Amino acid sequence: MTPISTAATANAGSTLVGWPERKPRPASSMSVTGLNEAAAFTRLGQTLRDLRHYRHAFLFLVAFLLYNDGVNTIIRMASPYGTEIGIAEGSLIAAFVMVQLVGIPFAFLFGAIAERIGAKRAVFLSLAMYLVIAVWGYFMKTAFQFFVLAFLVGMVQGGAQGLSRSLFSTLIPRHRSSEFFAFFSVFEKFAGIFGPAIFGVMAMATGSSRNAILSLIVFFVVGGALLAFVDVEAGQRAARAAEAAVGEG
Repeated sequence: MTPISTAATANAGSTLVGWPERKPRPASSMSVTGLNEAAAFTRLGQTLRDLRHYRHAFLFLVAFLLYNDGVNTIIRMASPYGTEIGIAEGSLIAAFVMVQLVGIPFAFLFGAIAERIGAKRAVFLSLAMYLVIAVWGYFMKTAFQFFVLAFLVGMVQGGAQGLSRSLFSTLIPRHRSSEFFAFFSVFEKFAGIFGPAIFGVMAMATGSSRNAILSLIVFFVVGGALLAFVDVEAGQRAARAAEAAVGEG
């Protein structure tokens, strides 16, 4: 055997010896994990069934899933859309920074507006603004117009999502708020799945993202239409009655 082959064999042997052996995962550990996951899904399904007893809270949750999907899609697609229409990278970054700066004071402003006109009407106001944003995005061509778009998004982004959580909290009984808000968080994470998919399909079908961004109007219109059927006072009465029943028990 040549010195080279001897060295190669030695190196291979040392590599095999030095390589940590992967220990198989104990069957009991895998079964416990599987049981935990099954229990989590079972619990999630039970929470959904329980939530359906609170009709207006459930209807609001579906409306939120739709219009929040449109909101998240606008946020996610803003950068590639701006790049496609020729907005410089520096302008894109500055616009996104402006969204965060504008969003803070306007979130407080929307809270004040909600105290005057009610959270549901304030959410409607934010959805109307998002309709304007979608139409503005369709006609947008310059960096200045992109900054205007960013300013409008900053105005309503925090208000729409913050007021939605606040409104939902009044439609569910307090003693079940943890599990129902966990379900709300699941809906928040799902929001932003269908919007980008429709955006991509429309962009491919029409050859332009302009038509795609205009298609997001559907999410705000349908979500707003479902929100119109949410009777906030009836939902709050049902939630307080459930609390009273627990107190009496």
